[in-house]
Amino acid sequence: KEGHHRSYTYNYEEDEYMTQEEEWDRDLLLDPAWEKQQRKTFTAWCNSHLRKAGTQIENIEEDFRNGLKLMLLLEVISGERLPKPDRGKMRFHKIANVNKALDYIASKGVKLVSIGAEEIVDGNVKMTLGMIWTIILRFAIQDISVEVPIALWVINLIKLHDLPFALFSHGILPSLKSFWKDGLAFSALIHRHRPDLLDYDKLDEDDPIGNINLAMEIAEKHLDIPKMLDAEDIVNTPKPDERAIMTYVSCFYHAFAGAEQAETAANRICKVLAVNQENERLMEEYERLASELLEWIRRTIPWLENRTPEKTMQAMQKKLEDFRDYRRKHKPPKVQEKCQLEINFNTLQTKLRISNRPAFMPSEGKMVSDIAGAWQRLEQAEKGYEEWLLNEIRRLERLEHLAEKFRQKASTHEQWAYGKEQILLQKDYESASLTEVRAMLRKHEAFESDLAAHQDRVEQIAAIAQELNELDYHDAASVNDRCQKICDQWDSLGTLTQKRREALERTEKLLETIDQLHLEFAKRAAPFNNWMEGAMEDLQDMFIVHSIEEIQSLITAHDQFKATLPEADGERQAILSIQNEVEKVIQSYSMRISASNPYSTVTVEEIRTKWEKVKQLVPQRDQSLQEELARQHANERLRRQFAAQANVIGPWIQTKMEEIARSSIEMTGPLEDQMNQLKQYEQNIINYKHNIDKLEGDHQLIQEALVFDNKHTNYTMEHIRVGWELLLTTIARTINEVETQILTRDAKGITQEQMNDFRASFNHFDRVQYSCFFSFSNSHCSLKQVSFHSISEFARIMSLVDPNGQGTVTFQSFIDFMTRETADTDTAEQVIASFRILASDKPYILADELRRELPPEQAQYCIKRMPPYTGPGSVPGALDYTSFSSALYGESDL
Repeated sequence: KEGHHRSYTYNYEEDEYMTQEEEWDRDLLLDPAWEKQQRKTFTAWCNSHLRKAGTQIENIEEDFRNGLKLMLLLEVISGERLPKPDRGKMRFHKIANVNKALDYIASKGVKLVSIGAEEIVDGNVKMTLGMIWTIILRFAIQDISVEVPIALWVINLIKLHDLPFALFSHGILPSLKSFWKDGLAFSALIHRHRPDLLDYDKLDEDDPIGNINLAMEIAEKHLDIPKMLDAEDIVNTPKPDERAIMTYVSCFYHAFAGAEQAETAANRICKVLAVNQENERLMEEYERLASELLEWIRRTIPWLENRTPEKTMQAMQKKLEDFRDYRRKHKPPKVQEKCQLEINFNTLQTKLRISNRPAFMPSEGKMVSDIAGAWQRLEQAEKGYEEWLLNEIRRLERLEHLAEKFRQKASTHEQWAYGKEQILLQKDYESASLTEVRAMLRKHEAFESDLAAHQDRVEQIAAIAQELNELDYHDAASVNDRCQKICDQWDSLGTLTQKRREALERTEKLLETIDQLHLEFAKRAAPFNNWMEGAMEDLQDMFIVHSIEEIQSLITAHDQFKATLPEADGERQAILSIQNEVEKVIQSYSMRISASNPYSTVTVEEIRTKWEKVKQLVPQRDQSLQEELARQHANERLRRQFAAQANVIGPWIQTKMEEIARSSIEMTGPLEDQMNQLKQYEQNIINYKHNIDKLEGDHQLIQEALVFDNKHTNYTMEHIRVGWELLLTTIARTINEVETQILTRDAKGITQEQMNDFRASFNHFDRVQYSCFFSFSNSHCSLKQVSFHSISEFARIMSLVDPNGQGTVTFQSFIDFMTRETADTDTAEQVIASFRILASDKPYILADELRRELPPEQAQYCIKRMPPYTGPGSVPGALDYTSFSSALYGESDL
């Protein structure tokens, strides 16, 4: 009828709402059992709200008669203030208060039927219960029914417990009256949300009163739902009152609705925290790996920059061996670590971008660019270090050769000069005859000739000493000391020689007899003796060569020397014949003088001995030269062997680099197929590693043989190493790019067809309103020509795909732009709203609430990172979840 208030009871079979008047007319004669149930239930329901205001009712029709507690009840359940009540005790004061309450109910859109203030003031039980039922409908049941009918909510929650739903075939409300009688439905409601409070499987279907009492006791103790019904009334009454049942059940709905919201909010928070925790773990792992790599570079660079020369060949050889170990054992793993670090960084940034997180900013000095800069400084320090080591070894080899040569020449000169000063200091000419004096003079002339012949050796000794000083020979002090002694002695010999000549020439005027034959012998024997000494010195002279041409030059010189031997042998025989002539003359004329030659220190026996020594040294020299020739041929084979491999490996590396570059442009089809093709490329490259190792072995043999040049190839071992490392890095980066595309595709739900369309659009993009032509190279495109209808639109797009303004757009940035608007990502506002639910609408949350609603690990994560709440209404231990949620989407602390 017009003006009648409609109830919210729904008939599923008739599919229509029944009006309150129809229901009211049906209930004109209230069943005494129902009245009892309604009294108890409605009284408990009212007290569950009035206790919040510190009061309660005992008799429902008596305690509401003055309207004061009725108005208080409405204020508590609505949260609104009603007009100020009349405090008088007269009947009209009471009617006024009840009317204020009924007017407030009517203001909420509820049309009261046959309920007047006078009936309430007079204590009419039926009218009072009807009014309370109207309040319950409006404030406890209507909101539930708007969202989902309360009966349907009950059905959905307890279906899992296999209750007999055939009871619902004739309408919800009639069946509900018998549905609750075995107590299992109440228990199922509790067990569905709080299985920790009740073991449903242990309930006894044959004990309905026990089941109902257990459920009500648990609800009162743990869910703050007062006991509104008597189990005996429900079980023993043929049809329990539906209003009492719905009032009691609505309390369960309100108790559990908040828990469901909290569960949803907790799940969202757990998801967000899990993403952040994983990202922070990846950030910490990057920081650790970057620190270790930078520390290794920091320790290694000073070692490579240390160019302090060693004093011995052995020490420099040890340095070279250490450098080889560094290049072959220590550096390659670091190259892999550097490449993996870049890959991890790119993967982390992709994950952060997909999860709507800010980009990761490493600690100062640990950016990828910082690592690349440190690596560049390492290679700059490494550059030239090996060349310096080889030059130092070559220098030390030269020094050792010169030092040995100095010692040999110095020893030879010292042996020759030994005792010469004593001879020159003699004054034997004072008591000698004229012949003896002349002999002394001639002998002195021979000595001067000998002295002049040794001038060249002394100059050589001084030159070698000077060169040792210039090359910074470690024992230059002793060399200089020995050289100085030789030079000082040489000056002394020159001075003494000059003085003796002057003395002999003064005596020569008194002496006239000179044996011409002895003089001739002395003149010829001394140069020949010097020649033999020089020949022996040359034949024993050390040599060092680095090519076949150089050793061939020495062999030619030696052959030329051998060609002069017949002439020297003729001179030897001529000199010996002079001595034979002297002996013949003495013998012929029976002269009483000694046969010894007073003018020469060179004896016939000495000439014979030295000549035999020369003949013995010639074949020895032949053998040493031939051995060196064989060694140079072996070195030449090493050069050719290295060149043959290097000339194959170098172009192979270049070809692979070009193939990888083309593949990044030309590969089509599913990303997994592209990944497999790149993995096959990578495996082929790894399988080729043994060729690099073999070339390293040949390179080591060349260095150990002290071979420093190779005219047969333009590739050095350094070129091959750099090319190989670049090839490994390039294939790894290309694979990582495809992995990143797969990660982006899966995370953003891009199909393979969409990915192909993106690739085609990326390579050539053309629209009606504007056109762009991109030149694709190495997964980047450079903007060549632009003609846009809207400059501002172009600027907006370019700010997204090229935020750094570098003029290039990566394929990954292009995909991010194409999918950004459709990505389903969480936001800071959603997280804040979820925390507000867990905090029961408070602007802060407590640690106990976090531990109750979240898993232990994630609860502790929040407690550790949430700042204290200092806003209005703060309590001890309050945590600021708003700042924490905003920080999740702000700049990283790492």
